[in-house]
Amino acid sequence: MRFTRRPTALPWPIDLLSPAAMARADAASAVPVEQLMEAAGEAVARAAMARFRPCRVLVLAGPGNNGGDGYVAARRLERAGWGISVATMAPPRPGGPTARAAARWRGPVVPFEPAEAARAGLVIDALLGAAPSRPLEDGAVAVLRAAGGPILAVDVPSGLDGATGQALGEVAAAAVTVTFARLKPGHLLLPGRLLCGELVLADIGLPEAALAAALVGQEGRSFRNAPGLWRPPALNVEGHKYRRGHVVVAGGAMPGAARLAASAARRAGAGLVTLAAATAEAAAAFRAGEPGAIVADPPVRPLLEDERRGIWVIGPGLPPDEATRELLDAAIWAGRTIVADAGALGACAGQPDALRGAAVLTPHSGEFARIFGEAGPDRLSAARDAAWRTGVVVVLKGPDTVIAAPDGRAAINHNAPPSLATAGTGDVLAGTLGGLLAQSMPPFEAACAAVWLQGAAAPDAPGVVAEDVVAGLPAALRAAAGA
Repeated sequence: MRFTRRPTALPWPIDLLSPAAMARADAASAVPVEQLMEAAGEAVARAAMARFRPCRVLVLAGPGNNGGDGYVAARRLERAGWGISVATMAPPRPGGPTARAAARWRGPVVPFEPAEAARAGLVIDALLGAAPSRPLEDGAVAVLRAAGGPILAVDVPSGLDGATGQALGEVAAAAVTVTFARLKPGHLLLPGRLLCGELVLADIGLPEAALAAALVGQEGRSFRNAPGLWRPPALNVEGHKYRRGHVVVAGGAMPGAARLAASAARRAGAGLVTLAAATAEAAAAFRAGEPGAIVADPPVRPLLEDERRGIWVIGPGLPPDEATRELLDAAIWAGRTIVADAGALGACAGQPDALRGAAVLTPHSGEFARIFGEAGPDRLSAARDAAWRTGVVVVLKGPDTVIAAPDGRAAINHNAPPSLATAGTGDVLAGTLGGLLAQSMPPFEAACAAVWLQGAAAPDAPGVVAEDVVAGLPAALRAAAGA
């Protein structure tokens, strides 16, 4: 049995729909449920035939519509000459569309037991949908655990919450997951993204009007972060450095962090970048760096008097102390566009209201917890709540970074390679964000773009350091502009 991983088909629609919103789309559609079920099962069968050689297949069917999709897939695969059997976890509700799909299955029905899964070359998991109310029972977990070959999941691997990406109990990882019409947040949030394997998004004939109507009742618009949600600033033949904005990066105790942020701001397109030194030692370290950055000696606060220095990146390399807090307060009072990172966030621990007036916050999970409390399993809602509470765009960093705006918009990033887990990449992100803001990108779009660009700029290889990410930004910007 051979499984070939293929590149994910793009472009996907940018919108994400929660399981509840997808249910509203189904209900709002004039398309009969059985017609949608036939299309979904056909998509599952096509995905199996495109990725696997003919083999013995076991379809695990649940009692709901997910199970109905499985029965349809079984019929289509059997028609194509594959050896198919179905094991039923629980009977469908009499008279419903799943019961009718089950009645059309004339092939073998085998016991719902681990031994049957162990004999299969491919297991199709059609047990639960994307909004499970409880974990799979132990018997079903044992059957999936015994799978003798790869698992192809229908919509989501059973037990995975499509809204949060969290596993309710034990969830068997799929090699392939086939979902329909729109991705769900749980397909991109961790651990869901890892449990889904290769994602296949299938059109099953849901009208766009029904999908759009479902968005109205969703709490905030959710997006997959990619070009199309935003566009990088375009170079203008009549442009000059003053039109491309002036970024100030305030640095002190750890000057390397500020230097990384300044380098990223320049690579991201800022016309001018000033490294504002909190100490004479920091100024000396800054002058030993790249010649293209302007170095300002202490004190820092008089620089706020120059309105041309409109974008401030405060935090990289600064201690979380009262002086940093005072600088942040002064920049907010002066009406500057502020990226608050690292030390600036630490200086506001337990005081989220102190960050009102900034443009973007860039906390990792620990910093987020110290300001707002633990994010918990629903990172999407936690980031949204923090953005609403402060009135500031929040970038909740991680391998599944969430970018949330105060108006309820949120994007989930999914292009970050593991190589980004190294010191200094957070400083690069803050500087990139500052460089995009300097070119008049709105805060939410600039934050989404900076996160995506960082993922695209980072080599997916061992040995990567933050400086490599800075060097990769021009190519990432070109890729974004051409997408």
